[in-house]
Amino acid sequence: MPVAIITGASKGLGRALAEALAARGWDLVLDARSPEVLKEAARGLEVYGTRVSALPGDVTDSWHRTGLVAQARRLGGVDLLVSNASALGAEPLVRLAELPLEGLRRALEVNVVAALGLVREALPLLREAPAGAVMTISSDAAAEAYETWGGYGASKAALDQLAAVLGAEEPGLRVWAVDPGDMATDLYAAAVPDDEDPRPDPASVVPGLLRLLDGRPASGRYGAVALLEAR
Repeated sequence: MPVAIITGASKGLGRALAEALAARGWDLVLDARSPEVLKEAARGLEVYGTRVSALPGDVTDSWHRTGLVAQARRLGGVDLLVSNASALGAEPLVRLAELPLEGLRRALEVNVVAALGLVREALPLLREAPAGAVMTISSDAAAEAYETWGGYGASKAALDQLAAVLGAEEPGLRVWAVDPGDMATDLYAAAVPDDEDPRPDPASVVPGLLRLLDGRPASGRYGAVALLEAR
């Protein structure tokens, strides 16, 4: 069975994607910082009968990243690496004039440095996979100037560039940066707690991500909404 590593998989888009892949028979290595929430997410996947390894930890920890890849190797390799874990830099979001520099460093460490570190750990296995792919979860804040989203958006813009260069350097892989669009997630609630407008459930975005896996288009940046509309 194919094997996927998904970071930030205890809830939101990560958990929804994990469930969709488990339903397709994928074996999974899941990461999140909260052990209990991650364990609950893994238990919820037992109904699909696939192998699920849940490793709580922080993706900025190099030993944790090594452990994720080692566990995937035990399951058979790495066919898909999904960098979904994200940090905002400030909760709630603030203007750049008020953004703590340590918050910006944290966002860059989680969203960019750790993502590259995990790719480097997994790259030998991804190259060996019949259809190796890397999926980085981006944001429209990476491409648009929204007040208070500067630190987070800058980190996601850096992640987009990292994915673009990786795609050029590794032509045997598919490397997709995906903007999932607005979603009702804990991350968004922490970013803008006063915004009570309804937003789509993360599970509604997953079919767009699956279209990438099914069609294997060229490496590049994709919007989940456009992928859904193209069905």
